[in-house]
This record gives sequence, C-alpha cells and structure tokens, in this order.
Amino acid sequence: MLVSACLLGLNCKYSGGNNYDERVLELLMKEKLIPVCPEQLGGLETPRIPCEIIVDGDERKVVNRDGVDLTEEFIRGAEETLKLAKLMKEDSILLQPRSPSCGCRQIYDGTFSGKLIEGEGITAELLRKNGIKVYDTEDYFSD
Repeated sequence: MLVSACLLGLNCKYSGGNNYDERVLELLMKEKLIPVCPEQLGGLETPRIPCEIIVDGDERKVVNRDGVDLTEEFIRGAEETLKLAKLMKEDSILLQPRSPSCGCRQIYDGTFSGKLIEGEGITAELLRKNGIKVYDTEDYFSD
C-alpha cells in the first residue's frame, strides 16, 4: 500500500513539518507501506506556501495563498504517484485528509479561511479514476 509520507513522520508537509500518525506506524509493522509525497514528486519544495483548490465551474486549479497557480505541479505529482502505484503493483493508498493533493472526502474551499467543502485532492481523484482504492486516515481507522 502507498501512504502519504507525512503520516509516517517525514517532514514533507507544506509547513516543513509532518502529520505523524501512530496508527500508520503500527500499520507499517504489519504490512509493506511505500511513502509518497505527491507535492514533492510534482517538484514543489518543502516548506512551501499553503495551497488550496479553487473550483470555477468545471475547472479546478490549485493556487497558493499568494495567488500563484501551481496546478501543473500538482498534476505532475499525481501522475508520478500513479506511475509509482502501477510500478509497485499497489492497488490502494492511505492519504492525509483535506490536502489539495491527498484529500479524498473533503478539501479546503479555496479561500484560505479554513472552511471545508466536499471534494477530493488532485492525486486522490486521479488515483481513484485509475482504479486505486483511496482511503484517508479518518476512513481507514474508523471502527
């Protein structure tokens, strides 16, 4: 299974930190996990200015808080993550919730106000459309 690298404590989050989740580390003790950070795979540096998805009709673009369009980098990271899943013959991924790359149920609304909307990140959407089972920690570890 692929996993968002930040969940394993790798410092690839936009802030330079991580989203360490002890449950993911415990999962690593039971099965093979392949850490990925789609944003880094897309060529973005760490730390980086926070990004959100802006939805305009049928068009979605990813912009940072300064208004710079980084959609191309997010798409590239999603495509590289999909390549890795296919190369490693993995059919599932465990993702960080709410991220513009990895969110699979909710994402921030593009106003940088902390408001959540229904939706999925660029990587989550591409993987799901290509038959990869997409989970976030909230779904995967719910009992």
